[in-house]
Amino acid sequence: MAIKEKRRPGTRFGLTSYVFAALVVGSFSLLLISTRSFVADIKDMGLSLFSGVRGGIYEAGSLVSRTVLSIRELASLRREYAELAGRLARYEQLERTAAEIRQENIRLREQLNFSQSASYLHIPAEIIGGDPDNLFSALVINKGRHAGVENNMPVIAWQNGVQGLVGKVVQTGQFESLVMPVYDVSSFVSSRFSVSRYDGIVEGQGGADAPLRMRFIRKRAREEISFGDLVVTNGTGGVYPVGITVGRVNAIYYQDYEISMEVDLESAVDFSRLEYVFVIGGEGRDG
Repeated sequence: MAIKEKRRPGTRFGLTSYVFAALVVGSFSLLLISTRSFVADIKDMGLSLFSGVRGGIYEAGSLVSRTVLSIRELASLRREYAELAGRLARYEQLERTAAEIRQENIRLREQLNFSQSASYLHIPAEIIGGDPDNLFSALVINKGRHAGVENNMPVIAWQNGVQGLVGKVVQTGQFESLVMPVYDVSSFVSSRFSVSRYDGIVEGQGGADAPLRMRFIRKRAREEISFGDLVVTNGTGGVYPVGITVGRVNAIYYQDYEISMEVDLESAVDFSRLEYVFVIGGEGRDG
């Protein structure tokens, strides 16, 4: 009699169920692990991207801020530079003004010293211009009849320690006068050499830069005249007092067939620097 093996029902099904369950759990575990890794990667990428954008925004903002700050600083520096430049210009102007005042005081002190030591009546005056009707040959001074100035009064100047002849008054107003300088072509001054004592007539040649010409000098004087000799007024004619310096010899002319000789003089007065003059009257100290 054959014996049949009896199998317990549900045994194969249970093993299969266990295997299936294990596979499901494993799959879910793997899926969970992989999902978390993916999410982490996504988060890392997002964080990196956000960090880059945030860094760019920060750098851009910082650049704009630095640019604005630099512009403000540049504007401030420009203002400070302009203020310093203006201050420096004012200081330089003050320095120039102070130097000019010092020089002016020196010149005025020299004029005052001469005025106090002069042995004749004199009226101090200042050159204020030229006469346009006479091609600026005549000089305009700021003293006229109100101060006692009259026509034909001699005008002198004190320069570099020398009392030099400027010219004479030819026209007077109430408060201004015209002076014809010695370099005018209409000017004639009776003069002599201070050492040899030979006389002559000094004439102007039309320009302040042109030399004065002394004419009608005796020919025999040529052996006694040298370059640099001083020529002064001799008092003849009643206009110019004796002893006013006219100039110094810088050229000598003579011809064998002529009975007189001529010399050129460098004027004792530098008209390019002439500012102050003295109109002189008669003998005796100014009261």
